[in-house]
Amino acid sequence: MTLNDTLLLSFRAVTSYRARSLLIILAMALGVAAVVMLTALGDGARRYVVNQFSSIGTNLIAVMPGRAETSGAFLGTTMGRTPRDLTLKDAQLIGRLPQVKRYAPLNVGVAELSAEKRLRDVTVLGSTADLIPIRHMNLAQGSFLAHDSDHSAQIILGAKLAHEFFPASNAIGQRIRLDESRFLVTGILAPQGESMGYNTDEIVIIPIDYAQSLFNTTSLFRILIEARSHSDIQSAKTAIHDTLKQSHDGEEDVTIITQDAVLNTFDRILHALTLAVAGIAAISLAVAGILIMNVMLVAISQRTPEIGLLKAIGANAADIRRLFFAEALWLSLAGTVIGFFLGQFGSLLLRLAYPQLPAWAPTWAILAGIIVALVTGILASLLPSSRAARLDPVKALGKK
Repeated sequence: MTLNDTLLLSFRAVTSYRARSLLIILAMALGVAAVVMLTALGDGARRYVVNQFSSIGTNLIAVMPGRAETSGAFLGTTMGRTPRDLTLKDAQLIGRLPQVKRYAPLNVGVAELSAEKRLRDVTVLGSTADLIPIRHMNLAQGSFLAHDSDHSAQIILGAKLAHEFFPASNAIGQRIRLDESRFLVTGILAPQGESMGYNTDEIVIIPIDYAQSLFNTTSLFRILIEARSHSDIQSAKTAIHDTLKQSHDGEEDVTIITQDAVLNTFDRILHALTLAVAGIAAISLAVAGILIMNVMLVAISQRTPEIGLLKAIGANAADIRRLFFAEALWLSLAGTVIGFFLGQFGSLLLRLAYPQLPAWAPTWAILAGIIVALVTGILASLLPSSRAARLDPVKALGKK
């Protein structure tokens, strides 16, 4: 039996039993589509997190008060003590280190913003002018602490707030009240949207000393540092640790986190999650393979006279095995192709529903899904084809 004969006969056998073939193809297609969609979702979540962290700055280091232990708590709190405060003096000491390009002390709180008979609660960031470049923010208009000292009562408005409070006029140069203090609007942030859980279009930024007065505190929420280069991050971290330890009387009472460490942790977790969901989806391919094998085993009893006739006209055992192998290959190939397009369509729907999520299936997942589907179909054909090849032609022809 030639290759063309084998392919033609197997294709006719597949199309002759349409309902059975469609069910097998559907099972295989759903398995491949599940692999493509779930890996697109998992890898999209990984890339979304990475992009979010990358958008907040470059070569970032964050210093927070209190030493984080493996338990997730601060050591001082477990012993009945509160962590030592981070102060502006600590920030200034860090700023003198040669590995540090710029730094920004930071306070965060909520206050009531009011102007022109409008008022609302807003998130307030208290910092210095270096916060803007460190956090990769951009000013659409104006400036922040560029021409005056840090003691100037200037305020930067998020793009949405500027439009809400001054819809008919330019916000630059306007006076606005934050709780009981009056500020001069000197800048407006460029629209940026959500970043790391908060909307930068709805924040205000004021000088750090005004923020500490507003929130009645002398401590800092954290200190953001930008290292001079990526290669300086680890040496900067060590230098910051040593500097603050010396400043805090030998106590190691701060937590220093690098952007790379956070990114690597999230990347590992989400990559493992992607592999896990891909493995779960691949189980459906194994189920589809078992379905192919069971259906083909049942089909042997229905097609026994056909097999006997083929053997009677000269087909040998190898020809019969190749025939059933080709049928399984047709079914697997059809299911794989349909499943691939279904998965890509599902990924497209995910991207349309969640534009911020880059739900593209990785190439390795697509190739793995296709290969597993084809291999599953091939393996599922081995037992039925061997059983069909062992049938005695005389007995097979005698069956009805």
